[in-house]
Amino acid sequence: MASELRVNTLKDASGNNSIATSYVANGPKSWVYLNGFTFGIQDSFNTASATDNGEGDYTTTRTNAFVNDDYATAGLCSATTGGNAHYNFIVENQDNRLRSTTQLRTWILNPVEVNQNDALDYSMTFTGDLA
Repeated sequence: MASELRVNTLKDASGNNSIATSYVANGPKSWVYLNGFTFGIQDSFNTASATDNGEGDYTTTRTNAFVNDDYATAGLCSATTGGNAHYNFIVENQDNRLRSTTQLRTWILNPVEVNQNDALDYSMTFTGDLA
């Protein structure tokens, strides 16, 4: 049997709201999961849109802006398949950078063939302070 916990207010031992405030303040403020082959957002939170700029080249736009462009990101994408399967990785290109309080441009790189390519699964999480 599954348990369920329901509370109206979460407080620390002294009665302060610091537990709930810390969790909300430090948790992810935006995330996106998209399909790179058919290109489309599959699920998201605080993500207004995603743009396919070309093969393995994506820009995501937040619904609510961050206070500055110093937010943290973490990304994951699927590996390729086939006879020469290898792992892809997500990077932010310093030479063609688009990082603002609402947008981030990323590339999926193929280390074997040294080029960009679409990945079936692509996800990014954004953590920082919202404006």
